Amino acid sequence: MRGKRHINPFVWIGRLWSPIAKNGAFFVFMFVLGWLCTQFELMPYYLRERGAQPYALTLPELFLDIYLLCVVLTLIRPHDSSGGSRFFTIHASLFTLFRALLYIFLYGVALIDMFCYVRFESTLTPTMLSLVAETSSQEAREFFAGYLSWDIITTSVGWILLLILIHILWTIIRWCLNKVRQRMILPKVNNGFVIGIRAVLGGVVAWCLYTSISQTWDNKAAIRRLFSCHTVGEVEHELNRKDKASLYLPVYRLAFGLYANGLADHQLEQLKVASQTIQIDSCSFRVPDIVLVIGESYNKHHSQLYGYDKPTTPRQVAMAAEGSLVPFSNVVASWNLTSFVFKHVFSLYAVGDSGAWCDKPLFPEVFRKAGYHVTFITNQFLPKAKEAVYDFSGGFFLNDSALSSRLFDERNTELYRYDGDLVEEVSRKAGSGKWKAESGRLTILHLMGSHVDYQARYPQKTFRRFTPQQYDRPELTPKQRQTLAHYDNSLLYNDSVVKAITDRFADRDALVIYMPDHGEEIFDSEPYVSGRLHNTEVDYRLAHNEMEIPFWIWGSPRYIENHPYGWLAIQAAKDRPLMTDALPHLLLYLGGISTPLYRSELNVISPDYDMNRPRLLKGVADYNRLIIGHR
Repeated sequence: MRGKRHINPFVWIGRLWSPIAKNGAFFVFMFVLGWLCTQFELMPYYLRERGAQPYALTLPELFLDIYLLCVVLTLIRPHDSSGGSRFFTIHASLFTLFRALLYIFLYGVALIDMFCYVRFESTLTPTMLSLVAETSSQEAREFFAGYLSWDIITTSVGWILLLILIHILWTIIRWCLNKVRQRMILPKVNNGFVIGIRAVLGGVVAWCLYTSISQTWDNKAAIRRLFSCHTVGEVEHELNRKDKASLYLPVYRLAFGLYANGLADHQLEQLKVASQTIQIDSCSFRVPDIVLVIGESYNKHHSQLYGYDKPTTPRQVAMAAEGSLVPFSNVVASWNLTSFVFKHVFSLYAVGDSGAWCDKPLFPEVFRKAGYHVTFITNQFLPKAKEAVYDFSGGFFLNDSALSSRLFDERNTELYRYDGDLVEEVSRKAGSGKWKAESGRLTILHLMGSHVDYQARYPQKTFRRFTPQQYDRPELTPKQRQTLAHYDNSLLYNDSVVKAITDRFADRDALVIYMPDHGEEIFDSEPYVSGRLHNTEVDYRLAHNEMEIPFWIWGSPRYIENHPYGWLAIQAAKDRPLMTDALPHLLLYLGGISTPLYRSELNVISPDYDMNRPRLLKGVADYNRLIIGHR
């Protein structure tokens, strides 16, 4: 009977060093490449000047990621059974080709990512990848002519180019050294000594692996969650978590961009299928001019129209006093994320229906097929290279070229410094002969509103009325009171914008509907914060500050005169409970569009309106129950 083979534990520990030993150049150069990217690319871009630091776990996570790649390369690396012959077998040749292609891929992605960061102030994003996919050969030539120049070498891109040059030189030198070594007779080294050295190095690797895994486990779990999302909306929600994934390397950002675009493409196909179900029986153009104004980040409790103690909406208050503006008192948004709200507002899907938002047609296409001239002017959702994920999530279905051509007759092609410039764009389009010739017009205006950064949302020379000293809020820091003043000033400017919009339609038979996408935290509750909270649980504080919104309907003199019963119905509905996902059905009624898609129980001014319908915030918490519990 043969005895058991003795297993030397030092040999096994030493094997942990083998992936690095067999792929030394790959490990070193890829580690340096990753380190360069994390040190020179600080996102968001503007944080570079605010003392932002590189990703804190760069070193341990880089070690773990590159070590695992080296393990894969070691596992597929062919063994040289010829005792060191310089002639490769076919398998060895394929391995060499694979590793060369891997180098080209990793260096190429890093170069592109760094170039985009330098030229466009953004690393790779889903929108950037979709723009590339839509670029023609002529546009590509113009791009390279306009953006590629020799000065790129003096930027951060130059460091990656230098690393590639060093790598090429090292490969040549190593090839030469191998040639020399093949002609030399090297002394034999004690086998025990080699095993000992490898065991020490393997022990160091084991310690590095343990610390790397323990430190980066949470980020790896977050990356797994991110790439397990089934919709673009889920992706956005995931990236708004405090423990969101850090896609710290260019290759991760590329993978995420491709993944997000794949999810978007799937929902776009669903929307295109849903559009085939649109059936128009008739259209009376009940209201010839319908204007939907969608604001941004508007805390209802900072509106003078709703009882705020600062004069933030004097023009709206005046219009309400004269009887042309009807403020609705009990309206909530379905989410506190713009993208979710847009999907619910544009789709004829209502929260609580079976299926998903993209299983139903979008209301602008229904209006177009009914004969309305549909115009969309946005100050946020235009595709741009450095678009954030929430803008991509909210606007991808509006920016798809095929779908956009079905939804809108006219769109703007540039963003504006202030929302007032958007109103001037409305005036230019309204002066066109085509606009005037249409029997019915639906105009959708999407404002920047009070989106952070608040101080950038209004012209400070003319609308800086509120100052930190005017707030008797000792519980707030001076910086917080300054932020509060900027926010209220942005609402005052927004008041002038919406007044200008109503003035533009004052001589028409028109209705203007105003609603922001959602609210905003602005130091109204403890803990005192600004912006939005993205808690999984929806409580009353979250609903009160971030989902209760102002909502009003303004009628032109001609509308009020021509439609007395319609105006009475609007006034009678002002205290009805409403969630903005039901808005399309009110719009269809106002347009006089007869279609099987219309549901009178979701039309807030209809006698059939369901006032007991649950208003599910984030699809989970019924606002009606939240306010009962709070009382």
